[in-house]
Amino acid sequence: MSPWGTAAGAFVGTLVLTTVLRAASEFRLTRMDLPFLLGTAVTANRARAKAIGYLMHFANGEVFAFVYYGVFLAIGHAGWWLGALFGLLHGVFAGTALVNILLPLVHPRMGSPLTSAPRVALLEPPGFLMLNYGPSTPLVTVLAHTGFGAIVGGFTSLAHQG
Repeated sequence: MSPWGTAAGAFVGTLVLTTVLRAASEFRLTRMDLPFLLGTAVTANRARAKAIGYLMHFANGEVFAFVYYGVFLAIGHAGWWLGALFGLLHGVFAGTALVNILLPLVHPRMGSPLTSAPRVALLEPPGFLMLNYGPSTPLVTVLAHTGFGAIVGGFTSLAHQG
């Protein structure tokens, strides 16, 4: 196991995850736009929000991959299947607690069930399992994150310290 393998896996995994989510949006399987969702947390400028959001998403990919790496080190094993399991858990956590409960508490431009009519938000609240972004969103989210985890786990297990 090598932190360089994890870093490379995080980059490739985040690239794949982001591409899958973008393609799912283009195919109308979801209305979720994760880079926009992240970017609007720091700016109201819609174009700038996308660019910033992509940078934030790739940074988050590295952070989450190194959380996986820490667990791999703690248990003394890494592999694509273990990474896929971590990704599955990561996707379920993202859809239930992270984006549904925690993000609306701190996101200044996301609506909530408590938002009043005169107050206009850039983003609607995601809802449980992010179902407000479409009925396929939970499945797309979990599959994309499972793929991310498999890639991180695979890269981490293939990289050897020299």
